[in-house]
Amino acid sequence: MQTQKEELELQVGVAKISKYAVQESGDTLEMIERPHGGLSLVLADGQQSGLSAKRISNLVARKAISLLAEGVRDGAVARAAHDYLRTYRQGKVSAELSMVSLDLVTRTLVVSRNTHCPVLLLDKEGWHTLDEPTQPIGIYMGTKPIITEIPIAANIWVITFTDGVLHAGRRFGTPFDVMAYAAPLVKQNQCTASALADALLARAIELDQGRPQDDMSVLVLALVPIQTTDNIRRLAVRFPLPPF
Repeated sequence: MQTQKEELELQVGVAKISKYAVQESGDTLEMIERPHGGLSLVLADGQQSGLSAKRISNLVARKAISLLAEGVRDGAVARAAHDYLRTYRQGKVSAELSMVSLDLVTRTLVVSRNTHCPVLLLDKEGWHTLDEPTQPIGIYMGTKPIITEIPIAANIWVITFTDGVLHAGRRFGTPFDVMAYAAPLVKQNQCTASALADALLARAIELDQGRPQDDMSVLVLALVPIQTTDNIRRLAVRFPLPPF
């Protein structure tokens, strides 16, 4: 007897804000469709904050996105982005790089880390912390990413964030336990990836007493049972403009 295949959808939620009193965020988030099917999201955090950090994170994200668009595999993309930044800035500037891909060829979620920030993963076995030590890109020869592949299945959640979120509240003696905060929200079964990203960023800002001590970015991906069957792909963006 043939079992009926479960229909899933990928949800992506992003929420980000710059350091308090700094207009430009040093974090860059980009998304690209993979040429053989699926999506890749790239989150780059440039060294320090402000405009100089933005230039670095933009440089890294653009390089990664261009290679992903050409069909280069995630691990090779991370290595190439490292080599490019190290050559361009003579090994004097670093960036932290995270990539999460839905690869429809291998039917996996691929998580690539060159960052000290952990990635949180929820699957059928519960919550996991992907935190194996790795180096930022741009400085040391031979730098390579830590790669984790997760087979596509229902109710998988991946939470990625930059160090502004990781260190939120520490200055005030109230460190942010991201997993403990996210777990009950996901358990409600009514939470979307976008709502979770918003909630995590709001909590990080709250713990920094309304004044983010660093650039903050949250990226959430969720594989959940599909709610509609019209096969329409949807993307919503909200981008506040500076005064002019």
